[in-house]
Amino acid sequence: MIGRRGFLAATGAAAAAPSVVGAQGGAARVLRVIPQANLTSLDPVWTTAVVTRNNAFLVFDQICAQDAAGAIRPQMAEGWQVSPDQLSVEFTLREGLSFHDGERVRAADCVASIQRWARRDPFMQVLAPRIAEVAALDDRRFRFRLHRPVPLLLEAIGQTQFPCFVMPERLARTDAFTQLREAVGSGPFRFVPGEWNPGQRAVYARNERYVPRQEPVDGLAGGRAPRIDRVEWTIITDPATSANAVVLGEQDYWEYPLHDLLPLLRRGRDVVVQQRLMDGTYGICRFNTLHPPFNNPAIRRAVAMAVDQRDYLRAVAGNEQDGWGVCEGVFTCDTPLANEAGGEVLKTRSIDRARAALQAAGYAGEKVVLIAPGDYPQINALSLVTADLLRRLGMNLEVVATDWGTLVQRRASKEPVERGGWSVIHTTSSGQSLTQPVTHLFLRANGSDAWFGWPEDAEIERLRAAYVDAPDAAGRRASGEALNARAMQVMAYVPLGYYWQPSAWRRNLTGVFRAPATVFWNIGKG
Repeated sequence: MIGRRGFLAATGAAAAAPSVVGAQGGAARVLRVIPQANLTSLDPVWTTAVVTRNNAFLVFDQICAQDAAGAIRPQMAEGWQVSPDQLSVEFTLREGLSFHDGERVRAADCVASIQRWARRDPFMQVLAPRIAEVAALDDRRFRFRLHRPVPLLLEAIGQTQFPCFVMPERLARTDAFTQLREAVGSGPFRFVPGEWNPGQRAVYARNERYVPRQEPVDGLAGGRAPRIDRVEWTIITDPATSANAVVLGEQDYWEYPLHDLLPLLRRGRDVVVQQRLMDGTYGICRFNTLHPPFNNPAIRRAVAMAVDQRDYLRAVAGNEQDGWGVCEGVFTCDTPLANEAGGEVLKTRSIDRARAALQAAGYAGEKVVLIAPGDYPQINALSLVTADLLRRLGMNLEVVATDWGTLVQRRASKEPVERGGWSVIHTTSSGQSLTQPVTHLFLRANGSDAWFGWPEDAEIERLRAAYVDAPDAAGRRASGEALNARAMQVMAYVPLGYYWQPSAWRRNLTGVFRAPATVFWNIGKG
C-alpha cells in the first residue's frame, strides 16, 4: 500500500485538455473520467467487456430499460401492447428520435439491432425457439410474433448485463461475430472518433438532438439528460497517479479506485467515496475448455479444489469491514436461486488434495497460459492469486502480463496456446447478472456460441430451458439447484466470491446517482 507521502508526490498524468467551446458559446463543461479499463472495442455485441458497455450507455439508447427496482420501463419506446392471446408484442417508438449522423431512428433499425444482439445474448438464445419473427410494421412500429407466450421477453430486451442497444440498420446488419469499428447511436452523447486513442483517451460530446424522457432518472430508466458538454476518459494505469489526480482536481471521477487507496481518498475534503453500483462485483476464473489441459473437466475440478475464495477477495479488497463476501455457488448470494448444491469441491481448499486429484486426472505437464491485465488492478489481483495456486500445484505455467484491452481482444481466440491462444483468464460481473440462468453469461454451455472458454454441455442447456418453462418459484428453484450441481461437475469456471467496488468523484459534481451500471447522464458540474 502506498504511503501518504508517495501518494501526494505521485506524478499527475492528466494532460491539459484542448480549449473547447460549449453549446452556448462559453467554455465547455467537461467531465474528466478515469475509466475502469482501456477502451479497445466499440462494439457492445461483439464483446461483453464492461468498459465497452459503459461506452455504449453514453452513445446508444435502449428500447426499454431497468429501473432501480428491476422493473422494465419504456426508453426509446413510447410503449408496447401485448395481444390478448399473448402471441404478439407490438412496440411503438417515441417521436423525434435520431441518430448522431442525422438519420431518423426507424423500426427497421430496431429490428436489425435486435436480430444482431440476439445472436450473442445468452438470454435471447434461450428464448429464440419461442419467437417466430420480429418485423417492422412501419417507421415507428415493430412486432414480435411468438409461437407461445414469452413472459420474459421484456426482461430480455431491457436487461442491464448485455443490453440491446439500437444502432443504424447499416451497422446492425454486420454479422454478430464481426467486430464493428464505428459507434453511431442515438444516445445522449456522441462518440468523437478523431479524439479516440486506445490506451490513452476517449471523448464524447453532448448530443444536441437528444430528447430525454420527461421523467426522473430511476436506475437506468427515466430521463437520460446530458448535463455536461463533453465527457473525456483518460486512461491512467497507475493507481497512485489516479488518486493524486482526483485529490488535486485534475480528474473529476475515478470509476474503480484501488481499495488500498480508499482511506487516503476519504481524507480528501473535496472528494466523495461511495458505493455507486447497486450490486456486489463477482469474480470468476475461466478455463478454456477447447484445449489441453482444461478440456478435461477432472483437471478443472482439481484446480477448483485448491481455491479459497478468501485469498482472492483479500487480494482485491484487503480486510476492509464488509468489503467482500464468500459465495460458493454460481448464483448471486442472498437471492432466490442462491444455493450450494454439489458444491463440496469449493469447500475443499486444499493444495495437497488438489495436487493428488490433478495427478489422478492425468495431467501430463501441458503448458498453461494465464493472461493477467496489469492495468486493471482488481482483475490482475485475481489473476495473480490463481497463478500462485497453479504453480503450487506443479502446473507448467506461463503468465502473460498485458493490458485489459489486449486481453479482451486475445480472449476471442480459439487457437491453442502455441498459436497465441490462452488457458485461463479472469473477469468480474455484477451480482445482478448472476441472479438467474438466462442472464448468467458464464453458465451458458452451448459450445461455439458460449462465452469465451466455449464449454459444451447438453444437460446445462436443458436445465436452462427448464428454468424458463418452470410454472412457479418452486420449479425455478429446483432448476437452479440442479444447475448449480451440474455446474460444479462441468466446472467451466470457478466462482471467486464478491467484493464491493466504490467509486470516487469530486464534490462539485451534481446528480450522481446509484445505478446497476456506471453511466454519466444526469451528472452536472458546479
